[in-house]
Amino acid sequence: MEPSEPSVALSASGLSGHPPGAAFWTMGLLAAVAWGAVAALMIVWPDKSVGFARPRYIAQTHGLAVGIAAILLLLALGERLPLLRFIIAPVTRYVRSGGQWFFALALFVALWEISTAKLAWLPAPFFAPPHALVEAYATDWLRLGDSLLHSLRLLFFGFLFGSLSGFLTGVAIGCSKSLGYWLHPILRFLGPVPSTALLPLTLYFFPSSFSAAIFLIALATWFPVTVLTWSGVASVDKNYFDVARTLGAKPLFLITRVVIPAALPHVFVGLFMGLGASFSVLVAAEMMGVKSGLGWYLQWAQGWAAYSNMYGALIVMALLFSSLITVLFAVRDRLLAWQSGAVKW
Repeated sequence: MEPSEPSVALSASGLSGHPPGAAFWTMGLLAAVAWGAVAALMIVWPDKSVGFARPRYIAQTHGLAVGIAAILLLLALGERLPLLRFIIAPVTRYVRSGGQWFFALALFVALWEISTAKLAWLPAPFFAPPHALVEAYATDWLRLGDSLLHSLRLLFFGFLFGSLSGFLTGVAIGCSKSLGYWLHPILRFLGPVPSTALLPLTLYFFPSSFSAAIFLIALATWFPVTVLTWSGVASVDKNYFDVARTLGAKPLFLITRVVIPAALPHVFVGLFMGLGASFSVLVAAEMMGVKSGLGWYLQWAQGWAAYSNMYGALIVMALLFSSLITVLFAVRDRLLAWQSGAVKW
């Protein structure tokens, strides 16, 4: 073992002489101070007048910055006060590793506030100050929430149909040479074509823009799931089949109990890639055909020059997609717990 490895192991286990929460105590305290400085910057430094409309939701933005500083300070103090630590323990474990990011985010918001509201270096309305983003959420949350629900429904059906069809296609190609003979050329022909390029055809053949968007999302998901599932099935160790046949396994048992479990790591890689592809197709489809959704909201906000609403929708979109990726990671870890020592992610 290298000399540096024991120190790393001791540090990870909290036996290196420093308490486990020391790093979070330091960075959490610095992040709380940074957010307090951001709040003071917003309150003390007057905004530069731009345009004729009076800025709104200034006090709410200041209160938000003060609230974030107070929460971070509470979490940091929880590492030193036993009673407080017991109360906030369920929350602290989720934010313990994010102290540096909270500090960096405070610096970003400070630069954002200075370059827009205080000095007006960035031209309005293309670059709105933080209080404009708060105003967008406060005044248009109903339309934004409705768009979010429509996008979730569209993404759910498209990703579900695409992943199921891709999984079945990949298993069929990997298990049957005759099916692979007919499906492989179709896969090579349709797979590389961007799904959005087929939008005019889908709008003609499908009865509604909603069903056409579902097809495009499913098609974008189908290709990577098929390829990675096929790769996983083809890479299954042949000795598994020999042992199973020796014990009297039937073809259906080989597929369901040998092939599919062994190919699951590749399947999840395909699902991750398919989910990422479905995000881009979702936005493009909603911009061009669907009457509601986050993509439609982006186009609507851009058409009305409501750039703060557009940035708010982009943040919601990023949080949504990141959350879905996190959920898929949790499902993968749950189903592949028996391979945790053999599979590296």
